[in-house]
Amino acid sequence: MLRYVFAVHRRAWARQLGLPLTLTPELATAMALEVDPTPPLTGHPVLRDRVAVTFDDGPHPEGTPAVLEVLAEYGVKATFFVVGEQVVKRPELLRRIAADGHRIALHGYEHALHLRRSREAMDEDFTRGIAAIEDAVDLTPVLHRPPYGIYSPWSLQNARARGLNPMLWSAWGRDWRRFTTPNRIARRALVGIQSGDVILLHDADFYSAQRSYERTVGALPLILAGLKSGGLDTV
Repeated sequence: MLRYVFAVHRRAWARQLGLPLTLTPELATAMALEVDPTPPLTGHPVLRDRVAVTFDDGPHPEGTPAVLEVLAEYGVKATFFVVGEQVVKRPELLRRIAADGHRIALHGYEHALHLRRSREAMDEDFTRGIAAIEDAVDLTPVLHRPPYGIYSPWSLQNARARGLNPMLWSAWGRDWRRFTTPNRIARRALVGIQSGDVILLHDADFYSAQRSYERTVGALPLILAGLKSGGLDTV
């Protein structure tokens, strides 16, 4: 069970469980991304000079619009892992995310640790979460990220059985914390950043420090500018 808890922190355990922390060829296929079929050295399809910027926990009535405005200003597309119970409350925000050309993915119907939930509860969570997205924007998600980045054996099996591709992360700003700043968030998100990385941020404060999304919005221009200066595009 420890492998499930710490997979996002230990690449070897993530590989054993088939939980990608970066943009793997399988994720690229699921996301319909163009890949380089003949890169040097590896001989495997890769995404050259591109990273994924992702947001969890929304949609939020203040955080999500503010994030969307920054992304539009920089011409960047991102992936939003949304929570079903929040989608039901504000489906118009999910429609705006889709209209702006961003990818919508599932974070669950409730933001709860999978290890504490029964098989039956997780089955219902997936069903309701997918339905919330389908009802709001008439699309079925193909990507999934569990709350806290932690699956249970049965929830991972359930996700895959539904055709959902797990996507964790390889870089994060730890922007959910109360005592942090936009500069710290940006530095953490960019340290060691390289092609294929997946950056985790949050556009909501429902499950984190109050108004934490304000610091995320402040950090986002710094992150996007840092990616550009490093020659990295976004997907």
